[in-house]
Amino acid sequence: MNTNRIQLNGKEILEKEFKTAMRGYHQEEVDEFLDTVIQDYEAYEQEIEKLKQENDRLKKQSDQTRTRTATTPNHQVNYDILKRLSNLEKSVFGKKYADS
Repeated sequence: MNTNRIQLNGKEILEKEFKTAMRGYHQEEVDEFLDTVIQDYEAYEQEIEKLKQENDRLKKQSDQTRTRTATTPNHQVNYDILKRLSNLEKSVFGKKYADS
């Protein structure tokens, strides 16, 4: 959503005054509707702010992960896997294979 396109905020809606006419709208009904619009606006603004913060957090997390991945050498050895493989060899081929 482009915030440059937003023309109103809750305060502007609340303070908007309409001219009255002889056969105009029921003022209380219009006020109730505008109150609902204001609540929606405020809820949308809060949701947008929350999503912006989450977006920033995820971008930082992604950058950190990318940096960590870039600094980790590709030939890194996973010793846990090697230990498990060694134990498997011992159990399958016996102790003689492990000692040689």
